[in-house]
Amino acid sequence: MVAQPVPAAAVSGYVDLTDLFGLLSDKTRLSILLLLSKGERNVSGLCEELQLPQPTVSHHLGLLRIHNLIDNRRSGKQVYYGLNGRIQHEGPLNLSIQAENFRVTLAPLAE
Repeated sequence: MVAQPVPAAAVSGYVDLTDLFGLLSDKTRLSILLLLSKGERNVSGLCEELQLPQPTVSHHLGLLRIHNLIDNRRSGKQVYYGLNGRIQHEGPLNLSIQAENFRVTLAPLAE
């Protein structure tokens, strides 16, 4: 049996998918996404909940925003972050993330 070449469109999707897995491999970024699944937060609220310094949280928020996983909105001097349309919240600890032609679902195992 001869292996078939992988279509260029699929390879492009793989790059997007591996970038997504790289982002999700960090526990701080994953924690931020799970907190944002409960609703918008500002940086100081996230710092308090994560018990991390502001520069660390801001760095991770920036990476998530650059890779189009979260959005932000300004209200006066405060900036609030939330999930964008690429991520769907499907219940406690359940997130579904669209990556090119793939969907990644994060959910606890059924007991």
